[in-house]
Amino acid sequence: MHIAVTGSIATDHLMVYPGRFADQLIKGSLDKVSLSFLADELKIRRGGVAANIAYGLARLGLRPILVGAAGRDFAEYRERLEAAGVDADSVLISRTRHTARFVCTTDADQNQIATFYAGAMSEARELRLAPVAERVGGLDLVVIAPDDPEAMLRHTDECRALGFSFAADPSQQLARLDRRATRRLLAGAEFLLTNEYEAELLKQRSGWTEAQVLSRLGTWITTRGAEGVRIARASAEPLAVPAVTADRVVDPTGVGDAFRAGFFAGHSRGWPMTHAVRLGCALATEVLGAVGSQEYDVSATELMRRVEPSPAGAS
Repeated sequence: MHIAVTGSIATDHLMVYPGRFADQLIKGSLDKVSLSFLADELKIRRGGVAANIAYGLARLGLRPILVGAAGRDFAEYRERLEAAGVDADSVLISRTRHTARFVCTTDADQNQIATFYAGAMSEARELRLAPVAERVGGLDLVVIAPDDPEAMLRHTDECRALGFSFAADPSQQLARLDRRATRRLLAGAEFLLTNEYEAELLKQRSGWTEAQVLSRLGTWITTRGAEGVRIARASAEPLAVPAVTADRVVDPTGVGDAFRAGFFAGHSRGWPMTHAVRLGCALATEVLGAVGSQEYDVSATELMRRVEPSPAGAS
């Protein structure tokens, strides 16, 4: 199954300041802030929603096609993704911008000061799916993950025009989308993926009720953390799938992306919906137990054996 994953490719620079930001803020002078914090720790992690999902799919034995924009500093990151099994030949390399970067400092109270540099991601709107499909021999599913908003809309329109099945995963970009754009991203999707907060925000942004959303797409999958996953379809009672218990919790970064990778891996194998969701939950727990969204060590064979449906599994 040829799965293209469109969306952000980024590098996260995470620093830890042992003191408290509040101790450095002077009341009455907040309009003239000029501060510098000496950080004790720096962690550089490979990230970006599309790259995270593609990495997870590759770790589960697929060869996903990563479709996004990065800078010339992407070379080492690309080698790592390709070594894992990701097809990165459709990544656009900017001539002038760096790969998107998230720079964040966290203090002792878990307060954060952060800056996100979109960089090359803004050029993703130049990408087209038709050449990708021609290169790999067709696309069975296109995952439209958070990206440059114009790129997300263009990819969605192209999927509808060319008849590609697609999954809508607007996530954090919902905050930047107006009603018309939100509706444009949803109509005709085979899957819609959100967490609980995003589900409410999506209804607010679209101006549609849940029933109205479901009448325009196939399946709405909502992750609910420790409470598991909700699967909703038009004219059917919602299904609840329990979460997979994590052995340990270290870092939640990239958990949602891992869920998507596991779910789409199960779907690509023709698994029943509930079992594909369970695979997503299982992979998400692996990410919870590691520092970083692509730093987990997982046996694809063992992970799938834990949730693989029996020959008589229910749909």
